[in-house]
Amino acid sequence: MIHGESYKPIVAEAAKKSADKVFNRICVTHLLMDESRENRIAGAVGFNVRTGNYHVFKSKTVICGAGGASNIFKPRSVAKGPADLVRALVVRSAYGLMINAGAR
Repeated sequence: MIHGESYKPIVAEAAKKSADKVFNRICVTHLLMDESRENRIAGAVGFNVRTGNYHVFKSKTVICGAGGASNIFKPRSVAKGPADLVRALVVRSAYGLMINAGAR
């Protein structure tokens, strides 16, 4: 089984090679609605968690891929509860973005 400690660097390197620009450590706070097309997302806004810089991303397609990644890390203890708590918090933040944009 590949654990997060080895898997994340592999995925990050592939992303850097395939993209023109990579934005790391951005906390997306809101999705932007498309004014010309009803019920369409046109981008997102957020800030860098280390520098505080504000970013606005415009896009033709937006994929909300947050949550459910708690099982890729080796457990640090035998308790299962903390991993479930992290997964629940991450998934809820993704739901919050989509609900504020009008998703059901």
